[in-house]
Amino acid sequence: QVQLVESGGGLVQAGDSLRLSCAASGRTFSMYAMGWFRQAPGKERERVAVITWSGGSTSYTDSVKGRFTISRDNAKNTVYLQMNSLKPEDTAVYYCAARRYTNDYEYWGQGTQVTVSS
Repeated sequence: QVQLVESGGGLVQAGDSLRLSCAASGRTFSMYAMGWFRQAPGKERERVAVITWSGGSTSYTDSVKGRFTISRDNAKNTVYLQMNSLKPEDTAVYYCAARRYTNDYEYWGQGTQVTVSS
């Protein structure tokens, strides 16, 4: 089992940057694909970025391409989301999640709030 704890959220102005971190417990972190998701009030949860277990492949939703970067450090059991040029529409609770054997993400963190003011 994997436990995930996000950090790094906060209140910023449009155009600013934030880096979210997700620390994972367990010695098998490197075997999990990881993802960042977000959910804004009144909206469905959205997949933002995903990264394979090795970090060799990443994928982003169109609205964040060129602005967000997902990365991982398997030695530190941590996955990151670097968010640049933030926009008010990026305001949401951001969650990290892990999956290993299925296409569904099995483990989720508690979320961290990101608020971008205009």
